[in-house]
Amino acid sequence: MGNLSLELELPTPDAFPAFPYSPPYAIQVDLMRHLYASIENRRVTIVESPTGTGKTLSLLCAGMTWLRDEKARARVGRLGVLTTMDDGAKDWVVEQTRERLKREMEAEEQEREARLEEARRREERARKMSSARVWKKPRRDEPPPSGNDNDGDADDAFLPETEDGNKEGEIHISPALQELMARMEKGTRSAWQDGDIEPTCTKIYYASRTHSQLAQVLPELERLKLVPASTAPSRPEAGARKRTMGEAFESEVKYYTSRTVSLGSRKQLCINKTLRARKGDLDEACRELLGEKGEKRCQYLPPADEETKMLDFRDQILASPKDIEDLAAAGRLAHVCPYFGSRRAIPQAELVTLPYNLLLQKNAREALGIDLKDQIVIIDEAHNLIPTLLSLSTTRLAYATLCTSFQQVCVYVARFRTRLGARNMLQLKRLVAFLDALKRVVGEWKAARTGNAEKVEMVNVLELMERLGRKAAGINLLEVEKYLRSSKIARKIAGYSDKEAEKNADPATQRRICKGAVPPLHAVEAFMLSLTGMNDDGRITLAMIGPPGQEDVELKYQLLNPAPHFQDVVDSARAVVLAGGTMSPISDVTSQLFAHLAPERVTSFSCGHIIPPENLQALVVRRGPRGGELEYKAGRQGDKDVIAELGQILVNFCNVVPGGMVVFFPSYAFLNGAKTVWAAAGVIEKMGVKKKVFFEPEESTYVEKVLQDYAAAIKGDSASTAPKTRGALLFAVIGAKLSEGLNFTDDLARCVIIVGLPFANLGSAELQERMKYVRRLAEGDAKRPRALAGRKDAGAELYENMCMNAVNQSIGRAIRHREDWASLILLDQRYATPAIRGKLPGWISGSVRVMDGFGQAVGEMGAYFRGKRG
Repeated sequence: MGNLSLELELPTPDAFPAFPYSPPYAIQVDLMRHLYASIENRRVTIVESPTGTGKTLSLLCAGMTWLRDEKARARVGRLGVLTTMDDGAKDWVVEQTRERLKREMEAEEQEREARLEEARRREERARKMSSARVWKKPRRDEPPPSGNDNDGDADDAFLPETEDGNKEGEIHISPALQELMARMEKGTRSAWQDGDIEPTCTKIYYASRTHSQLAQVLPELERLKLVPASTAPSRPEAGARKRTMGEAFESEVKYYTSRTVSLGSRKQLCINKTLRARKGDLDEACRELLGEKGEKRCQYLPPADEETKMLDFRDQILASPKDIEDLAAAGRLAHVCPYFGSRRAIPQAELVTLPYNLLLQKNAREALGIDLKDQIVIIDEAHNLIPTLLSLSTTRLAYATLCTSFQQVCVYVARFRTRLGARNMLQLKRLVAFLDALKRVVGEWKAARTGNAEKVEMVNVLELMERLGRKAAGINLLEVEKYLRSSKIARKIAGYSDKEAEKNADPATQRRICKGAVPPLHAVEAFMLSLTGMNDDGRITLAMIGPPGQEDVELKYQLLNPAPHFQDVVDSARAVVLAGGTMSPISDVTSQLFAHLAPERVTSFSCGHIIPPENLQALVVRRGPRGGELEYKAGRQGDKDVIAELGQILVNFCNVVPGGMVVFFPSYAFLNGAKTVWAAAGVIEKMGVKKKVFFEPEESTYVEKVLQDYAAAIKGDSASTAPKTRGALLFAVIGAKLSEGLNFTDDLARCVIIVGLPFANLGSAELQERMKYVRRLAEGDAKRPRALAGRKDAGAELYENMCMNAVNQSIGRAIRHREDWASLILLDQRYATPAIRGKLPGWISGSVRVMDGFGQAVGEMGAYFRGKRG
């Protein structure tokens, strides 16, 4: 069946009737055709589509159109397989069987749609009842603690669980008997209710960095004019007028609502107010509650004998698209946990939206039951993907946490030695030996660094294991980590330690003991799992952190290569799409993430902007008013003469730029230094004559207020700006809070100025190690020594690419729609070099002009703005 359906190749359509706007821009059609073909041909593709080009809508339209066509192909495949089963069968038998199978498929689809329609009606009834209901105070989510129990049997709860789920010392139930008991419990459930055989479907996993970005996906999805596969018309003849297909069915076809689920963390979805009010880690507190029974169990999680309630809620989730807030509200109405309800909806969903971390981390995918085999993965805002992958592979272990873990394990082993089986004692002894050795090595390193100027050291995994000694180095850490995970003993050990501390403490101390805190051993467990990789990609940093006199050691494991964590995703998925407004330089993404793939499997697509060419002015300003070359390298950023000239440049620009002017600095240190010099010299006051001046706050809590005041000043709010001013000036930092995710539309950014290049600190031990690593990789790829001739140093290339990725994000804050226009000013002569210019986004690089004189630059800007205002 499957093989036949795969032989039916889907041709790339010339038109996309589901697209809600008629006609779409040519670049949108080209993008959708590229995406459709990439999915069909099982490709990895990198898409650069500037803001304003309808990126999200195009991604969804192409993906959902392919899903619909794939569903039709699978239907044809199931029916067509009958003709290959038995060549000797009578034609009428084959035809009759085909008709029966077609009726079964239609009935299956109708049953699913009927369930979803009933779920919609049920949700609407619940919403109406909720608006008219007088709410009574609900019962407590958990009863008050019963106090300390000194009976020895109370410690049974802290014994480790065995692999079959029983606690140490409990009666063993054979797997065969457990299976029989499970079947008896399920006896009355229908096939579709049985979670073990729940049908699944091909789906799109749509990931982005934040929930606020994902919240923008569902409104775009609802705009699509999706036609069900069973009623979809055939494709138009060649040369037919565009949109005929959509128009022909617009009045008679009911558009299809895709089965969609939004995934989030407990922090976003937990509706248990008592649990949320607790101090400590919410995830850990929820896991503790899952182990409870009866009245102590969370009231929003239906017990096993009320599975139908959870399945009804699953249908309610799938019945209409819901973002995270909608999902939480639906859970409150249904009195069912939306966190676990959303997990149950994954198998039957066609579109799953989720944040980066839930998609990219293997343990998160396994916990959610996500199987990427032959599925479509779309990662939006993918310019952050490489740093995110490196961040997710990083684990930290504080020396204080290590010492606490060691002490807790030793106390636990001493207490339960006589009650633990041989396997448990073996693994716990290995754990104690490892912790003891690691504690000794870190303690010695700390003692040697006290009073020493050298506070950081970086080693690889093998070097650390050698320092631990032969006994610890011989321990199978993967086996120990697997034991810790399966036995859940970290929580048991922490729970027993908390109980003992509470029992022996005075009342004031008891109140400070935090229930639901993350067990210290979890940090050790994560660090151990990192060490099991034992490859050349990993490094361990030992660093003294904290204020003088209170310094402590932190161990940090990090990968130098972002590819391994992403390779599982790429190898499993049918197709992977990395999309962003600015993905340049694309070669950097390809070399860092897809070096292991055949070149023909990796494609890219870079959209031009929808704006006409005259709506963008891009200038490189090489010289300042004094005639000297402008170059804001780190060594010159503290020079008062350089800062004074920069202030003079910006004052001149304020005189010609209307509306909003956004100036990006390479660092907070440079910006704050300039601010101090300008304030003393009265430069900020001069700027303020023409524009109200604002500075990006270093604390996130003040960002919204600054942006509101900035916008009000530009709009001419009398409470925010003086009569003589012409808009506002906003100083920001590349790579900080205002450099991505914000839209400076129209008058909010008529000019974006980039001061210098934000190269990272070359003194960083981590950066140096990563540059060395990519150099070794490049040398290993060279077949012959002469292959390196003429090639740019791989470490320098990485360093430059990191800088330009950050610059490109800041540049993308302006020009957000077709009618928008702005001037982009690059203040540094290094932007005139071909290497740097070549890494600007494609829609900008072709428009860049180099100004040799400052007067020429001001003249060009004045003419441009007069033309736009004229």
